[in-house]
Amino acid sequence: MDLDKARSQISEVDRRLVDLLNERARLSLNVGTAKRKSLKEQGTEGEPEVYVPGQEKRVFEKVRGLNHGPLSGESICAIYREIMSASISLQSDVSVGYLGPPGTFSHQAAMKRFGDSLAYVPYAAIEDVITAVTKEEITYGLVPIENSTFGTVVQTLDAFVGQPRVKIRAEVYLPVTQSLLSRYQLPAIRKVYSHPQAFGQSRRWLDQHLPHASRVEVASTAKAAELAAAENYTAAISSEVCATLYHLDVVAKDITSANDNTTRFFVLGQSSDAPTGDDKTLLMFTVDHRQPGALCNALNVFAKYKINQTAINSRPSGQRQWHYMFFVEIIGHELDTSVASALDEIKSYCLDLVVLGSYPRQSY
Repeated sequence: MDLDKARSQISEVDRRLVDLLNERARLSLNVGTAKRKSLKEQGTEGEPEVYVPGQEKRVFEKVRGLNHGPLSGESICAIYREIMSASISLQSDVSVGYLGPPGTFSHQAAMKRFGDSLAYVPYAAIEDVITAVTKEEITYGLVPIENSTFGTVVQTLDAFVGQPRVKIRAEVYLPVTQSLLSRYQLPAIRKVYSHPQAFGQSRRWLDQHLPHASRVEVASTAKAAELAAAENYTAAISSEVCATLYHLDVVAKDITSANDNTTRFFVLGQSSDAPTGDDKTLLMFTVDHRQPGALCNALNVFAKYKINQTAINSRPSGQRQWHYMFFVEIIGHELDTSVASALDEIKSYCLDLVVLGSYPRQSY
């Protein structure tokens, strides 16, 4: 086939694609109309949820199954991410809050989940993102919850203790590569800025290559890059995206201790999604610490109902000294029969029990 003929055929395919994309967008608007009608018939006020992670997961699984190449499954999903992002923006004005400034891993994770068609709002602290969701100043918020190398993001758990009314709607996994950014080479660097998680992920490299440089913790890796761009003889541990945004050189690439360094994030909203058959649930509760075996008795309830626990953490409750909130992530949805029965029984061992949300398990 000659070049002109190939280009002509591509042009015809493009024409059909545009027609089909607009047809899909019109159908998406019909979905929004049907949701509003259903809420009205139920006597429910407010706007319907436009981001439905369970349906999104089904769409991605379906298009992966329909794909026979040469495009990869990842490429197909990336294309559909933007298609669904555009459809969501047609149905409603959606804003997504994240830990800023622009360029943070939280920003990248939000873009990965929601695409390029929505409005993004940076916040200075994780707690600020959760507060904005609680007050409905933004539609959704995205916050980091744990890193595969350095563990739990305690600022997020502490914010949940203070503001337990938000609901988790989805989880997002983002591979994280930390780099050293600066306007200077290694011998001239006297100070390094970064987020505590990034310092933890890169500690071995720093101990070896910059043992005498002071380490200053800041609210985000992007804030670190912003400071390194403004101050002499400083550097930041951040992403290569921030090197471009803040006009810094990449002095050293991939300085994390683990090759598969990944951070998990939560998407927060006003409600959780419906059960999908493959879900997780995060619980927050406290027990009477004066009662021997109180925590053990509570956790044994999950074993009784054959519910697997994937994580357990504790944080000071803020109510009094040496009093703790426990965070337990389990497999299943709060509306599943076994989970609902377990939650009903566990209340007898808990002083407080909050379901922070149920959300589909993600594998992409």
